[in-house]
Amino acid sequence: MNILDLGGEWSMRPCGEAEWIGANVPGSMYLDLLNAGRMEDPFFRENDREAVRLSEYDYEYEKRFVLSGEFLEQERLILRFEGLDTLADISLNGIAIASTDNMHRSYEFDVKPFLSKGENVLRIIFHSPLSYIRDKQNDNPIWSTNGTKGFQYLRKAHYMFGWDWGPTLPDMGIWRPVSLIGLSDVRLGEVYVTQHHEVETVKLDIRVGLEYAPSRPVVARMNLLSPEGKSIELQQCETGEQVVHFVAEITSPQLWWPNGFGGQPLYRIEVALTSGDQILDQRELRIGLRTITVNQQEDEWGKGFAFQVNGYDIFAMGGNYVPEDNIIRRGTREKTERIIQDCIAANFNCIRVWGGGYYPDDYFYDLCDEYGLLVWQDHLFACAVYDFTEAFEANITEEITQNMKRIRHHACLALWCGNNEMEWAWVDWDINQSLKLKADYIKQFEYVLPKIAREVDPGTFYWLASPTSFGGFDRPNNQDFGDMHDWSIWHGRKPFTDFRNRYPRFMSEFGLQAFPSLKTVETFTLPGDRNVFSPVMENHQKHEDGLSPMLHYMSQYFKYPKDFGSFLYTSQLIQAEGVRYGVEHWRRNRGRCMGAVYWQLNDSWPVASWASLDSFGRWKALHYMAKRFYSPVLVSAAEEGSRVSLHVSNETFTELKGKLVWKLRDAGSVIILSGELEVSAAPLSTALCCTLDFSSRLDSDAQLRSHYLEYSLEASGKVLSSGVNIFVPAKHFSLAPAELKVRISEQDEYYEFVMTSSGFAMFVELDLKTADAVFSDNYFHLSAHEEKVITASKAGFSTCLTPEELREQLVVRSLIDSYV
Repeated sequence: MNILDLGGEWSMRPCGEAEWIGANVPGSMYLDLLNAGRMEDPFFRENDREAVRLSEYDYEYEKRFVLSGEFLEQERLILRFEGLDTLADISLNGIAIASTDNMHRSYEFDVKPFLSKGENVLRIIFHSPLSYIRDKQNDNPIWSTNGTKGFQYLRKAHYMFGWDWGPTLPDMGIWRPVSLIGLSDVRLGEVYVTQHHEVETVKLDIRVGLEYAPSRPVVARMNLLSPEGKSIELQQCETGEQVVHFVAEITSPQLWWPNGFGGQPLYRIEVALTSGDQILDQRELRIGLRTITVNQQEDEWGKGFAFQVNGYDIFAMGGNYVPEDNIIRRGTREKTERIIQDCIAANFNCIRVWGGGYYPDDYFYDLCDEYGLLVWQDHLFACAVYDFTEAFEANITEEITQNMKRIRHHACLALWCGNNEMEWAWVDWDINQSLKLKADYIKQFEYVLPKIAREVDPGTFYWLASPTSFGGFDRPNNQDFGDMHDWSIWHGRKPFTDFRNRYPRFMSEFGLQAFPSLKTVETFTLPGDRNVFSPVMENHQKHEDGLSPMLHYMSQYFKYPKDFGSFLYTSQLIQAEGVRYGVEHWRRNRGRCMGAVYWQLNDSWPVASWASLDSFGRWKALHYMAKRFYSPVLVSAAEEGSRVSLHVSNETFTELKGKLVWKLRDAGSVIILSGELEVSAAPLSTALCCTLDFSSRLDSDAQLRSHYLEYSLEASGKVLSSGVNIFVPAKHFSLAPAELKVRISEQDEYYEFVMTSSGFAMFVELDLKTADAVFSDNYFHLSAHEEKVITASKAGFSTCLTPEELREQLVVRSLIDSYV
């Protein structure tokens, strides 16, 4: 096999224009126009409104390449596209080859008759996605929420047409690699690995599929290597068949675990086809030895929903992942790895790939394998009704089959899911669509897609929709069955304390919005734009209700901020506190509830959104809070009036034995009452440790407003988890001005910050004026005259800083600074 990479330098132009400009493949129209200075940054101010107009036009791409006579002697010459976005007409040396209409799949065409020795010209015309969906929607209007109407008529990442956290920027182009493959023999079709776990043994069945039965016998070879790189088993056989099976047995297997439960050892499988000394084709897979399913055992509350890994039910903790950039090819493995590392730093063990984007690149799943994140993988259907024609069925069948085969071997893959929120929409959203389209839903999502899964990846749990209970429009989003999305908080304006009235089996979407940091806002604004109601700021708030929900929640819990920067800060506190309320409650009800995956993890552009990491990767308050409420060992408080119950949640395989210490303090941090007790919690459990009744002490509004409860869980001389509980909304707490002081010292690998405060300080924030860093803790409460030590790894700084520069850069504040 010979492979000619056709990526790199291309030329492109809007159709009808004479001038060509330089282009790069993989890439996109927006990226090429940006690099050529032909468009403004679509993320700056309101430029996205102008940029979208560029998607009304068609664009032509051209690649000139030279072939030798030797290359042309191959029996077949396959033109392979791994990603064309989306409506593409392909021609080679002036001859029309094919037209494509799906960005989520690859295409191959045998083009030997159309190639010649010397220079060849490959041209692709991309047609306007906006014009296409507009015509389709006008001919046959069908329902969708969010986005440009009719987006579901095109197999293109839905978020590109706008969402309530992202702009309408329907890019187009050659977004994944393109190559010319010369073949004179058979090649590998697929490698499918199934695992059979027994006591201290894992048996692997490795099915090697050839593209077609070889015309003459070839040798298939399989080499299995340990995580340390040592060959465990080498097998080979001569075959004339299309399918070859290898069976390997691993004794004393090293099991793969999600983050927090063990290591992530990865075995390597090398498969090759040879003829004599010639390698015809080869492939390498990395696998983790594990069992993963979803435990749906019936119980007193209904039917459970828990990820079961290697026989253990674990509580899933994580966030919903959306595309990292509206201009996809600006993404890199390094950027994705930083996001994954930030998930691990915040104690995630799970990540959901939402169905309105695209199937990520291979390196995303490689990283999840390496770091230990279970992947809930949606298929790419979201918040819309689909016209299930024969052509559409054939198209998505190929799309799903290709991607399931590509992803299925990964250790991280925990679940396939048919769609996002569509069964729920049919039942509860009054979408007013025909019975034909409702029948289409059943056929597509409850027959066709599950059938593909049974045939292509029967070893991975398949879930009909998110949310669903039983399919067939039977109680989707019921808290007693399946997974649940809760938007009564935020969209429904219920107080976030109402999360404690929810007992879902698995909460897969919930959250509150917040602005990104001031540094991020400064990247898309001019100074005159920095008012939350300016046109620019409102343009970077794509939720149809604008700031109304944010102001609603701010008024419930906090005083009105004194300035623009304080508004951004307070919005983040609303978000962090709201999600904390939910997660801590559900962890206290482990067993009944077995997962909390908040909306959302990341952003595709700088915006007010539900993300905990903004588009620059900066941690919002929520991400720091997640590090605490997703801690494997957690102490949490549930208050009701002046009564507080303290709970310990233990999401580890080790029995917890420790000491629970509590202190009731007044507004000046004077200890009024205190206590400590020995506590224990079995592995993978939660326990009520004590209930404290302060009704005799906190017997008036004035007393409730001037006291707080501080609590911590200690073991082996270390604080494992801690928190503070106030008895009234923060806006009513008698908070006095507090002067924050910081001592900075430099160590070899990190900087240390010793914090003190002259008074009780709530939500203490550390930040840098222009540089970025990740602190070991942030947005914490600090009692008067007590020290708190914070560290920041030098490796995590965006730029190297001397101690003097760091002191100049450091900015600290607490809640009272936002309104006094």
